[in-house]
Amino acid sequence: MSESLPLTRIVAGLPPMIPFVGPETLERRIGRPFDVRVGANESAFGISPKAREAMRGAVECVAWYNDPDNFDLRTALSARHGVELDEICVSAGIDDLLGLIVRIFVEAGAPVVVSQGSYPTFAFHVNGFGGRAELVPYMDDRVDLDGLAARVVETGAHVVYLANPDNPMGTWHDAEEVARFLHALPADCIAILDEAYADFAPAAAILPMDVSDRRTIRTRTFSKAHGMAGARVGYALTHADVVVELEKVRNHFGVNRVAQAGALASLQDEAFVDDVVASVAAGRADYDRMAQDLGLSTISSATNFVCFDMGSTERAIATLQSLQERGVFVRMPSSPPQNRCIRVTVGLPPERRRFETIFKEVLET
Repeated sequence: MSESLPLTRIVAGLPPMIPFVGPETLERRIGRPFDVRVGANESAFGISPKAREAMRGAVECVAWYNDPDNFDLRTALSARHGVELDEICVSAGIDDLLGLIVRIFVEAGAPVVVSQGSYPTFAFHVNGFGGRAELVPYMDDRVDLDGLAARVVETGAHVVYLANPDNPMGTWHDAEEVARFLHALPADCIAILDEAYADFAPAAAILPMDVSDRRTIRTRTFSKAHGMAGARVGYALTHADVVVELEKVRNHFGVNRVAQAGALASLQDEAFVDDVVASVAAGRADYDRMAQDLGLSTISSATNFVCFDMGSTERAIATLQSLQERGVFVRMPSSPPQNRCIRVTVGLPPERRRFETIFKEVLET
C-alpha cells in the first residue's frame, strides 16, 4: 500500500527545484562533453601548485576525520584579514553558509529582501526554510541599493542579501555606497554581504574589514580566484556573537581534510592568486574587444565573467542554445531585463579563441 511521506509542511509545499543545472547534466542530455566550459564561473587557471602539493599530502591521512574547528585555516584567515579567530566561521562554501544564516535568522513566513534574479542559491535556502523572498528589480544592471533598503523598511524584513560584486551581472558598487546602504538599514536587520568575487574587484569596491557590527555578515570563498570550486571551502567574517550562533547549526565536519589543506596552502600563495587576478582582467578585456568586433556590447565586470548584451531575451536564449549545441557551455541571467545577456566565464586564451570562433558562427546563422 502506498503511503505519503511524512514531510514537514514547509517542504511539502515546495515545488521540485534545482538552483543550478550543472554542465554535467547538460552533457548527459546532449550526449557528449562540452568542448568549451565557460558557464559556471569556475577558474580556468587551476589551483596553486602549493595547494596541489598540500592536498596530495593530505590524501595520505584521509582515513582520519578533518579538524572540526578548521583551526589552522581560521588562524591564517585571522592574520590575513586582521580579525580575531572567533570572528570567522569556515564552512563548505558560501552556499552552505547562506543556508546556515537563513536557518538562524529567518522564521517561517518571514520576509527576506534580495535582488530579483540575484544568486539563486540564496532564494533556494529562503524557500527551503519557509521564508518569503521579497524581490527588488535591478536598476541599470546594478543592484538597487536604495530599493533594497526601502523594501526592508516596507516589509519589516530582518535579513537582506547583497552580492558585491554582483552575480549574475558582474557589476559593483563602491564601498562608500555600500556603507551608506548598511547604515540605512534598521537596527534589527542582518545584511549578508556576499563578496565571492572580492579578489577581482577594484579596491574602491571593498569595504575596510570591520566586524564590530553584529548586523553585517561578509562571506568569502576559495572557489573563484583560488580555483577550488570543487573543494567547497568558504568562510564568514562577522561579529563573534554571530559566529556563536552559526556554530550551533554548522556541520563541523563539512570541510574535508584535503580541502582544508589546499585552502591553507593557497591562501599562503599570494603570487599565484595575484597572477590569476591579472589573467582574468586580461581575459575580460579580450571579451570586451571580442564583443566590439562582433557588433555587440558587454556589461562592465569586476568578476571572472562577462555578460554579453544580446539585445533581447529571445536572442539570448537562441544564442545560448546554439552555443550548447556546438559544445560551448555558457549561462544567462534568469530575470528581465538582465536575461537579454549571456554570461561567459573568462577562459584560458585557447578557450577564448575557440569560443570566439563558435560564437561568430552562431551569430552569422
